[in-house]
Amino acid sequence: MTPEEVLAQRPRVLSQDQRAFYFDEGYLLVESLIPADTVAALLSVTEDFVEQSRKQAASGRVFDLAPGHGAEQPMVRRIKNPDEQHQAYWDYACDLIADVVADLVGSDVAFHHAKLNFKWHGPGNEDAVQWHQDIQFYPHTNYSPLTVGTYLTDTPKEAGPLTVIAASHKGPLYDQYDDEGQWVGALKPRDAAKLDLSKAVSLPGPAGSITIHNCRTVHGSPPSKANGRPLLLNAYSAADAFPYTVNPAFTSHARTIVRGKAARWAHHDPRPCLIPPDWSGGYSSIFAAQAHEDAAE
Repeated sequence: MTPEEVLAQRPRVLSQDQRAFYFDEGYLLVESLIPADTVAALLSVTEDFVEQSRKQAASGRVFDLAPGHGAEQPMVRRIKNPDEQHQAYWDYACDLIADVVADLVGSDVAFHHAKLNFKWHGPGNEDAVQWHQDIQFYPHTNYSPLTVGTYLTDTPKEAGPLTVIAASHKGPLYDQYDDEGQWVGALKPRDAAKLDLSKAVSLPGPAGSITIHNCRTVHGSPPSKANGRPLLLNAYSAADAFPYTVNPAFTSHARTIVRGKAARWAHHDPRPCLIPPDWSGGYSSIFAAQAHEDAAE
C-alpha cells in the first residue's frame, strides 16, 4: 500500500499526525505507550535469560556474548530470536505493537523477526552501533518493513538510545560491504562522513516507550555510559512485502500474519536493493559484523 492508502485507513493506536510524521521523517517515538505491568513481565523474563547466560562461555543459538562476558559479569549483547525463546516475547509481538504497525503499513501485517539488544559500558567494550540501514540485511519486494523498539528500562541519552537521521529513508541505500568486499553491516566511513548530522535525532525515553524506524532510515546508537539498556526489537512488514533472500534471523514465526490476512499478490517497489551475503549458513549479530568478528559476514 502507498502511504496515502495507509493514511486513508482508520488508525487503531496512533494519531493521524503521528502517522504522517512517520511517513515524512522515517521514524517515530511514542513515549510510555506500553503498560507498566507488561514491561515488568518482559523485563523479568529478560533478567532470567541474563542469569542463564552465566553458564555460557561462547555465543551460540540463544546468546550473542560480548568480549569479556563471564559467569561473574554476564555481558549479553543479544538474545537471539526472543520470540522463539519465551512465549512472553511472542505474545508481546502479537499484541499492541502489531496494531501500531498496522497503522503504518496497512491492515495486513507480517512478522519478520525479533531480537533483544543490550549495551555494556566498560574498558575495551565499545558498544556503539555504527550508521546503517536495515533493508540491506533482508531485502523485500517493497520498502514497507519497519522495526519497533521497546525500551524495557528507562533509557536516557547517556544509555546510548537509538539515533536516526531524519528523512533519510527518502535518500539513497548505501553499500554495507567494506572496500575488501566483506559485509560489515554499516556505511563506509566516507559515506558516513557525508551524512547531514544536523538531522540526527536521539530517541531517549522512559521504560515502556517505543521507537519505530523504516527499513531505509539511516540509524545507529552512541556508546552507553551505563550497563544494560535492554531494547526489544520486533520487525514487521506489510503482508504484500516478500523477502527474496534468506532471513538472517530466521524464526519459525517468520511470515506469520499478525494482523489482517495473507497477500496473494506481491507489491514490487521499482527501486533496487543491495544484496547481503548468503545467510543460510547462519548469522551472529550486527555487533559481530561491525567489529569484524566473523569473517563470513
